[in-house]
Amino acid sequence: MTPPAAALQRHVNIRRADDSVWVVRTLLLWKERKLLARVTGIALLVSLGIAFSIPKQYKSTTSISPPDSQHSNAMMLAALAARSGSLGALGSIAGGLIGGHSTADFLIDLLRSGTVSGHLIDKFDLQHVYRKKYRVDTAKHLAHCTKITENKKSGVITIEVVDTDRTRARDIAQGYLDELNRIVFRTNTSSAHLERVFIENRLKGVQEDLEQAQLQLSDFAAKNTAIDIREQTRALVDAGARVQAQLLAEQASLQSLRQIYGDANVRVRESEARIRSLRGDLAKMAGSSEAPVVQDEVSTATNSAELYPPLRQLPRLGVSYADLYRRVRVQETLYELLTQQYEMARIEEAKDLPAITVIDAPGIAEKKSFPPRLWVTLALTFFTFTILAAWILGRDHWSQIDPADPRKELAAEIIPVFAKRLRWLSAMRRRRA
Repeated sequence: MTPPAAALQRHVNIRRADDSVWVVRTLLLWKERKLLARVTGIALLVSLGIAFSIPKQYKSTTSISPPDSQHSNAMMLAALAARSGSLGALGSIAGGLIGGHSTADFLIDLLRSGTVSGHLIDKFDLQHVYRKKYRVDTAKHLAHCTKITENKKSGVITIEVVDTDRTRARDIAQGYLDELNRIVFRTNTSSAHLERVFIENRLKGVQEDLEQAQLQLSDFAAKNTAIDIREQTRALVDAGARVQAQLLAEQASLQSLRQIYGDANVRVRESEARIRSLRGDLAKMAGSSEAPVVQDEVSTATNSAELYPPLRQLPRLGVSYADLYRRVRVQETLYELLTQQYEMARIEEAKDLPAITVIDAPGIAEKKSFPPRLWVTLALTFFTFTILAAWILGRDHWSQIDPADPRKELAAEIIPVFAKRLRWLSAMRRRRA
C-alpha cells in the first residue's frame, strides 16, 4: 500500500480500538447495573437527608453611595494612630486615603476593619451565635458571611450579609451602616473641623476672660463709686461751678448786709452759715489730690452717702477705670468676632462632613438564599454514581494486570503496611474510648 493508504488504515484501526474500549467499559457497567442502581438509590436518599439537614441561610442586602470626590480629601485619618486604643485598628487605613485611593476603597477598608467587626461581635454576641472560642475565629466567620463589593462604574457599595436568622442578617447589615457612619463622623479631621474645635476652645477662654474683666470693673466701680468717670467729672464740674457761683453771690450779699446791719445781725449770721456750708460742699467736691484708699466695708457703710468720688481723685481713678473698661471692651469685641467665626466654622464643617447615602436599606429576606436542595441532591447523587463507576472500571483494569507487573508488586508491599497501621490506630481509639 502507498504511504497515505497505510496511514489511513492505521487511523481506522486506532478508531476501532477506541470504540471497542468504550464498548467494553459500557458493557462492564451494564453488567454491574444492579449495584449501580442500588448504590445510586441509596446515595439519592442520603443526599436528600444531607440537603435537608443543611440549615437555611438568609441574605440581607444593602447598598450605599459614598460621598462625592470633593469630600474625600477632607476625610484624612493621619491622626488616628495617636488616638485611643479603640481606633488603633484604623490607623493603618489612614495611609491608604492619603496615598490617593478612592473614597469607595476607603469606606470598604473601614467596613472590613477590626474595629467594625469587633463592635458587631459585641453588639450581637456573635461569638456565642457562631460557637467560636476565640474572637479572631468569630471575626473570620463574620467576614466569610459578609460580602462587600463595589460597582466600579457607579461607585455604589453593596453589603451582603448571610445568616441562619433572617432578622439577625438584617440587623447585622444595618449594624455595618451604623458603625460606618459613626466612624466617619468621629474620624472627620478636616480643616473645617479643626478650625471649629480651635475657635470653640478659644471662645471658651475669651468668655472666661470677659467675665473676669467685667467682675473686676464691677468691683472697682462699687468700691470707689465710679460709675462713669467722664460723666461723673462733667457732673461734678457743673455742680462745683454752680456751688462756687452761689458762694460768690452769697459773699457779695454778706458784704452788703454787714454794711447795712453790722456783724451781730441775724441775717448776717445766716449768710455766714450759708457761706460755710457752700465752702464745705466745695471742699467735699474737690477732695484731696492723694491716691484714693480702697475702703473696707465699715468705711464704705460710713461714707455711703457720698454718691460720687471727690473731683481731685477722678484723674487717678480715671486711669484705673479706663484700663479696666478697655479690657472689658477688648474682650467683648473679641468675643463677638469669635462668635461670628464659630458659627461660620460650624456651617463650613456641616458642608465638609462626608454624607453617606443609603440607596437600599437592609430588609428581611422573604426566601432562603442557601442551600439549593435540589441541586445539592443531584450533585451528590451524580458524584456517588461517578465514583462507583470509576471504582468498577478501575477494579476491572487492575484485575487484568499481570501479577508479575512491578506496579502490582509495589502495591502488594505497601497495602499490608497501611492496613496494619490502620488496624493499630483503630485499636488505640477503642482503648481510649
